[in-house]
Amino acid sequence: MNEDTPIRRQLFSIPNLMGYFRIILIPFIVWRYVTAETINDYYAAAVIIGISGITDFLDGFVARKFHMITKVGKALDPIADKLTQGAIVLALSFRFRWMIPLIILFIVKEGFMAIMGIVMLRRGKMLDGAKWFGKVCTAVLYVVMFILILFPQIPMGAANGMIALCGVLMLFSFVSYIPVFWKMAHDS
Repeated sequence: MNEDTPIRRQLFSIPNLMGYFRIILIPFIVWRYVTAETINDYYAAAVIIGISGITDFLDGFVARKFHMITKVGKALDPIADKLTQGAIVLALSFRFRWMIPLIILFIVKEGFMAIMGIVMLRRGKMLDGAKWFGKVCTAVLYVVMFILILFPQIPMGAANGMIALCGVLMLFSFVSYIPVFWKMAHDS
């Protein structure tokens, strides 16, 4: 299977089915966290996020290992990632008020990435995967979100420090992508 495989077959490839599964998990993550009353409820939310993360790793691994990389998968994977991240950040904002500025920055950054991705696609160009700064930002964001969910009794100062770190890395990633898109737009 490859990018030239008919869309119908691409839709139901194993890696893409894992991507759909990750999207289906989103409401369960949010519901379990927002309605949590006991430590076990928070642990359950963390387990669901862990399952989502493992599935995220596996879909990419399977796609590469078994030559199942598809156009659908290239679009689906980042969509599943961003929906999951956005939903978790939103859920955490119910408990940690400093998540609200992070939500705004997340929306601005991802909105910019989506708009520029569409503009470049219309010009026949495509970003060749996430850059290192985007990967670092995403990894730290996931670790922080996981810690904040797994340890609901974390001191607010520590939580705010981790949220601030995410904000700084997200801003750095956002600013670092601007010249990448600028170069893409001006290369022939």
